[in-house]
Amino acid sequence: MRRTKIIATLGPATDRLEVLRDVIEGGADVLRLNFSHGGWDERYRRIEQARGMADDLGCCVALLGDLQGPKIRIAGFRDGPVRLEDGAEFFIDPGLDGDAGDAHGVGVNIATLGDDLKEGDTLLLDDGNVELSVASIRAGRVHCRVVHGGVVSDQKGVNKRGGGLLSVPALTEEDCADLKLAAKAGLDWIAVSFVRDGADIEAARELIRSAGGQAHIIAKIERSEALDNLDEILDAADAVMVARGDLGIETGYEGLIGLQKSIIRRARDRHRVVITATQMMESMIDRPVPTRAEVSDVSNAVMDGSDAVMLSAESAVGEYAAEAVAAMASICEGAEAWLPARSEASPVTEGAFERVDEGIAKAAMYAANHMDVRAIAALTESGATALWMSRIRADIPIFALTRHAATQRRVTLYRGVVPVAFDVTHTESDRLFREIFRCLRDAGGLEHGDLVIITKGAITGVSGHTDSLTVLPLEF
Repeated sequence: MRRTKIIATLGPATDRLEVLRDVIEGGADVLRLNFSHGGWDERYRRIEQARGMADDLGCCVALLGDLQGPKIRIAGFRDGPVRLEDGAEFFIDPGLDGDAGDAHGVGVNIATLGDDLKEGDTLLLDDGNVELSVASIRAGRVHCRVVHGGVVSDQKGVNKRGGGLLSVPALTEEDCADLKLAAKAGLDWIAVSFVRDGADIEAARELIRSAGGQAHIIAKIERSEALDNLDEILDAADAVMVARGDLGIETGYEGLIGLQKSIIRRARDRHRVVITATQMMESMIDRPVPTRAEVSDVSNAVMDGSDAVMLSAESAVGEYAAEAVAAMASICEGAEAWLPARSEASPVTEGAFERVDEGIAKAAMYAANHMDVRAIAALTESGATALWMSRIRADIPIFALTRHAATQRRVTLYRGVVPVAFDVTHTESDRLFREIFRCLRDAGGLEHGDLVIITKGAITGVSGHTDSLTVLPLEF
């Protein structure tokens, strides 16, 4: 049973229902809507298609909305793309008309860009393909010298090496509107782009709750400032995404993998879900098989402890969307086969536990790692018990038995956790274990006599009251 989850992005490729079906059947656990593209009519249609297909297939799939965020982009060029030569002068001016750019300068979509720059700073255009050195800032116009030139076209991204564009907020007006609509649409997860600190997450959460939504929040780590404030971001968010595109541009590619490993470790230590993303299977946009480098990249993310790995353009616009999902699932399984079957000492099992249900969850995983246990069944309302369990590596499935459809969808993102519909409030206490056994039997992979751990609360139907642990042999 594959434990690492797969996020696949919806797009024109998956608008064909046969492709969407193959993407879900091939292993997609979460479907992502990229708010950087399209409008809400298109998103509503894709949400309806995704939910309908999941119902038809009888599976549980979560939906993730990914906010565009304050991406800084140059404006347009009057006569099409221009070539910037090494050593040439070039300016970026927020006051320039949107399509008036030429080989001498171009507009930009952020009026305050010059406020965060000084002489000697480095600006990177088009994912770092063109490098500029800031010479001076006069009346908001940023005068630069071209260090490494190249062809530049409309709407390419702008980054500052080392970060520091602090006057740019994490949530734009468009993001705030999208947050409210995403909440009303009932999305399960919402990713906030270009997060700077914990306050950005709290602002997003307040907007979601005020719109009646219950979505959990993913903080995308793609700014240098986010690294400086990572602990407070982890405390505020429910999950983090290692968004390696802009993060690699701002910090430099040479240290990116070290940062990835560090973020994954710190997220797991603080009981947070962690996603690794960006160009994981990029070649499969137009090729039927991944490169060996991509196989290695996905495998390392799995071995580092990522809860999920993500496909972007590969599934959204690629010619081989379903094949990319299936290949990623196969790579995850291959990487997991090399992981130790049982965990050694882990930081999450050390120190004092703040809550009873946390202690029960971690006691269950400790027992599972020292006994011949084949599965864990966690009766849960919010999914918190299953989340704590999933922070400790083990090769056995964690079945999250819950009556809440929203919880079932949410836990699809947790590593090693399998959602199971189960209404504990409608089960008599003397029949409870028999009903749990029936659910585990139907889930597959278990046999009569297999040892299982069951965690539950004496008070049923109330979140946060898991207070007991039982080890039993399965009886069918």
